[in-house]
Order: sequence, then C-alpha cells, then structure tokens
Amino acid sequence: MELASTMKAIRYYNHGGPDVLRLEEVPVPNTGEGEVLVSVHGVGVNPGDWQIRSGFAGDRFELPYIPGWDVSGVVVSVDDNVTGFRPGDMVFGMTANSGGCAEYVAVPARHLVLMPGSIDFVEAAALPQSGFTAWHALFVQGKLEAGQTVLINGAAGGVGHLALQLARWKGANVIGTASARNEPFLRELGVDKFVDYAAALPTGITQSVDVVLDTVGGDNGDWLLDTLKPGGRLIPIAWGRYSSEKAAKASISVQEVQYPPIAAAYLEKFARLVDTGLIKVAIDSVFPLEETAKAHEKSESRRVRGKIVIRVR
Repeated sequence: MELASTMKAIRYYNHGGPDVLRLEEVPVPNTGEGEVLVSVHGVGVNPGDWQIRSGFAGDRFELPYIPGWDVSGVVVSVDDNVTGFRPGDMVFGMTANSGGCAEYVAVPARHLVLMPGSIDFVEAAALPQSGFTAWHALFVQGKLEAGQTVLINGAAGGVGHLALQLARWKGANVIGTASARNEPFLRELGVDKFVDYAAALPTGITQSVDVVLDTVGGDNGDWLLDTLKPGGRLIPIAWGRYSSEKAAKASISVQEVQYPPIAAAYLEKFARLVDTGLIKVAIDSVFPLEETAKAHEKSESRRVRGKIVIRVR
C-alpha cells in the first residue's frame, strides 16, 4: 500500500496555553540518513512538552512545532544504512527533535528498540524518556548501589514510580515522597518508607540517605539536604533551589540537571526488566490525538500518577 503524502498532526505556531495546539494536515516526514519512519500508535506526555509549549525553553525550538518525544509504533520504512529494523517491526523509543504527536515520525534508528512482547503500544510509549531519565539519574549520576538508601521526591510521577522500581531491583532501600493519596500506590510498588510531603519530616530520616532523586524541583528543596548523610548526593531532574552553603557544610554534592541523549542500550536493558515483570509502568490516563490539549492540561496540573499517553491509532 502506497504511503499517503500527508498526515494528521498536532502543531502550534506560538507559545502559550494548551489552546495554541491545533490538529492539522501536514506533510509526512522524509527519513534522513540512519532514520526509521514509524507509524505512530502511542505518544508519551512529559512535563517538557508543556514547558516548551509555554515558552519556558525560549526560542530553542523552531515554530511551527509538533510536540511529543516518546513514541511507540510500527516501522514503515528504513533508510538504506539502517540495519536491525525492517517494516512491520513494533518499536518504541525517543525522537531526536520532537514531532511525535503525528501519524508518522522519522526517528534515528539508534533511538529505537523492539517492543517487549508483554506490553502494548500505550505502555511502550510511556517508557522511553522517564525510564532512561530514572536509570541515568540513579545509576550513572547517583552511582546507587545495593544496600544504600535513596529518597525519591515525587515518587508517584512518571520518572518517580519507575525510579522507585529500579532502585528496588538494584537492592537499595527506598523512601518515597508524594501526597497522602498516593501512599497505597507506592506501597504496592514496594517503597520501604513513605513520606507525605505536606507533613513534617519524620524522625529517623535526617542524615540517613545516600542519594536523593528530586523529580519536583522548585524553591523549597533545602529540606532534602537535611535527609542526606555527609558525602551524600542530590540528583535533580527538575530545576530547583538548594542552599550551596548548607550543602557545602554537610559535605553534600548537588549535581546539575542533566538530559543526556537517549541510548538504545539502556532502553534494551529497561525493556528486558519490563518484559520479565520486574518493572511495571503505571498509566494515569490516555487521550486521543485530537485531545492532546487535555493531556497537556492534565500533565500541567502536576497531579499525575504514573504516565499520560496519547493514543494516535
């Protein structure tokens, strides 16, 4: 069957609220060297999607802009230089420059892996960025080891709930912070100790943690420094403010926010953990492509348990 020349996509021409998003007919992208054309089935929603849309990223991304970085779908065609994929393969991964909220997207082959057989397109679309971010923060930046204690601030969110499970798989002790309504959810995922972030810091946590993973950021992060042992590491994946004087006095390392390029090798490891049931992805809600604005609104509310996914097909 011949591929159509146009496709449906969500696009916007200026920064603003969810109302700037438009469902339009646009050209199907061409594949460049080393790329794979994917028929998109699912798109994961991340905070970066609405932050870019709102203008927080400045003019870093050219307008008009199609949002969506995490995708799952079926390979339609591959560049002549690509090996390892063929039309009909079910894949998931991350685009190089957004564009996922569309019926087709061109993705570098090095950013894709085959989907685990145990999950569907919605679950696969929820995994790439959050899973890779959690892995990199815990094990590359945080150097978390078995027997250590990690505190995950915002443990019920997209990155947080996957980081919790990865830390448990590694053999670490996990303290998870979230709103009180999420305690049963985190208990089910295996958190060792739950902290309601609206309550006072429980006794026994002060200076007991080796690594803090902060998925929340913001202006009120100094209490996280109080939980760390001397020599501990604070790994933020969202921009926050932490007292440099307090950190230095306690010999605590506060690292910079890092967003390294996604690597298929990590996705393959993650896929194996998912396929064996050691990691489960929680889906908060699913929206059709034409309701992408509602998906952004839900993500922007910061009251998400697990991941939001847009179903394209």
